[in-house]
Amino acid sequence: MNHGLTEYSYQTKLSMPYEKAIEKVTAALKEEGFGVMTEVNVKSTLNEKIGVDDFRKYIILGACNPSLAYQALQIQQDAGLLLPCNVIVYEEDADTSFVSILDPITILGVANNPELNSVAEEAQNRLRRVMESLS
Repeated sequence: MNHGLTEYSYQTKLSMPYEKAIEKVTAALKEEGFGVMTEVNVKSTLNEKIGVDDFRKYIILGACNPSLAYQALQIQQDAGLLLPCNVIVYEEDADTSFVSILDPITILGVANNPELNSVAEEAQNRLRRVMESLS
């Protein structure tokens, strides 16, 4: 498995089919107190809305830790614009999936409010553990 970090996300490849990868990611998120609030099936949406029928299996999961979200919203009401943390899972081929999780420090940094730093750091620590558990 390859772990990586971009400017704004943590990424990894999993040697498993797409559906199993979604299950594994969702379970790992749950272990760290995150629930999936939203699911956007990108392949299906592109097909329905603009007729694209050859896009790979791709989902955006809106993951939220209610306690951390509450803390952020207590500090800054419009922090809700930066929630939930997006997690993507897509199929590279029948036996390989790709996972990427948005770095909460990067996204909450947009608010330019130092009081949010501790919440972002806690979310980041939990999401790093999610990525580590995927191996």
